[in-house]
Amino acid sequence: MATIAATEPVPAREIARRRTFRNRWYRTPAFVAGATILLLLIAASLAAPLITRYDPNGQDLLHTYAHPSGAHWLGTDELGRDVLTRLIYAGRVDLLTAFFAVFFPFCIGTALGCLSGYYGGFSDTVVMRLVDIVVAFPFIVLVLALVFVLGPGQRSIIIAITIVGWVSYARIVRGEILVQKRLEYVLAARAAGLSDARIIARHLLPNVITQAIVFSMSDIVLSVLAIVTLSYLGAGIPPPTADWGSMIADGESLITTQWQIATFPGIAILLTGLGLSLLGDGLADLLAPE
Repeated sequence: MATIAATEPVPAREIARRRTFRNRWYRTPAFVAGATILLLLIAASLAAPLITRYDPNGQDLLHTYAHPSGAHWLGTDELGRDVLTRLIYAGRVDLLTAFFAVFFPFCIGTALGCLSGYYGGFSDTVVMRLVDIVVAFPFIVLVLALVFVLGPGQRSIIIAITIVGWVSYARIVRGEILVQKRLEYVLAARAAGLSDARIIARHLLPNVITQAIVFSMSDIVLSVLAIVTLSYLGAGIPPPTADWGSMIADGESLITTQWQIATFPGIAILLTGLGLSLLGDGLADLLAPE
């Protein structure tokens, strides 16, 4: 049995995907452009204390609604807070929240999708009925309702999106598992005496995770929009923490005189969505074997 386990089959599709990614990532414009945009946004958020000397919540009531200048590149808001500083620090909050709001659903949905697709029967019925219940409600409506129940804040947003968001990953992974578990490499692994847990983790998961990873890029965009929407409505990140949604809400009524307060957070959201969309397209090309 030890000899058989040592020579357990490695799917040709997995090997091809690894070689494709290693040899082609720098020749895939969508992947390079998306990764560059996203890394620049993340780097700016992490290096916020080095980029600006202002406190994002520091008020200067003598210089409210200041126009862009050498001292304040994007001006100040109604409390005299530096708009550029709040824009950068808001990226740190929104991107981090969106990452965790996708990471937990990704893990939960992938695990349940694997179990549901591989074993079928009662476990598949239970998981699919839960999926049907969740997808019966619009995503943003259900997230809004959960946040209003849980209360505003970063933790509530992550919990609400996790409760709603896992179903997409479960459906994607389950569908892939149903196809893959009937292929020859899985039958060979079973014939070799491998446990179900090893077959799922070692053989099936690497071959079904691709679609979930690609989908997670667009899911982060959806999470960013949900976070911004909640903050815009006053149910998201509580003030005075800098957040793109609250900045847009604050500057909405001043769009003709202090346009930069609401415009630049919108541009930041646009760049985030563009970077993640390009990255997702690039990953779809790279992770699929030639």
